[in-house]
Amino acid sequence: MDGKSSSKPSPTITTTPTLPIHSSVRKKLSGKNFYLLEYNVVSAFFWGAVLVRVLLIFHLLGPENVAEGTADFTKWVQTGALLEVLHSAAGLVRSPVMTTVIQVASRILLVWGVVYLFPQSGGKAIAYSTMVLSWSITEIIRYAYYAYTIQGTTPQWLTWLRYNTFFILYPTGVASELLVTYASLGDAQEFSKSYALLLKIIMVIYIPGFYTMFTHMLKQRRRVLKNAGKRRED
Repeated sequence: MDGKSSSKPSPTITTTPTLPIHSSVRKKLSGKNFYLLEYNVVSAFFWGAVLVRVLLIFHLLGPENVAEGTADFTKWVQTGALLEVLHSAAGLVRSPVMTTVIQVASRILLVWGVVYLFPQSGGKAIAYSTMVLSWSITEIIRYAYYAYTIQGTTPQWLTWLRYNTFFILYPTGVASELLVTYASLGDAQEFSKSYALLLKIIMVIYIPGFYTMFTHMLKQRRRVLKNAGKRRED
């Protein structure tokens, strides 16, 4: 994945006060890290906008209206994550290409191949709200963590969130994705029997896919916490 001093912040960053990036820090970054820093800050901001939209519509209009008010915006924010596959493939980041592909592809399928195609079924499922809530909270934490890490100033509380909230957010996200897909199977069957079969196959593949992603996070968690422990001892 992708991966502040006292001078005046860049205008680009003024909308994200929780991710202060000072000019003296930015000047020290390589071209690659500067790009990754900007990518992560912008991504955290947009997922924050998704979260606010979901919460407001859920509270004011009810869960049945969440997809109608957020699906199009969420679709494009999530599509932007395709850049992460390129980052991994090009060696800009150390994330395994296959792990990145699994995570991004499953969400692209949901936003384009389920909710976009079948808004009256997949989009109306109550699980759509919990799915996007799980995604947005996860991504705000993840992108903020990478942005700070690139600068070498990661707060301890953010590291804790990054490597502990997935115990809840990954299962709720995956369960919601499965429920949204399941809700769309009737419409998918009318759309194309072959496509409906494909969705069913993908739902089965979710089992090993979830195992792969969850164990990957567990390995990362052990490594990060081990290194943090060594630094405290030093």
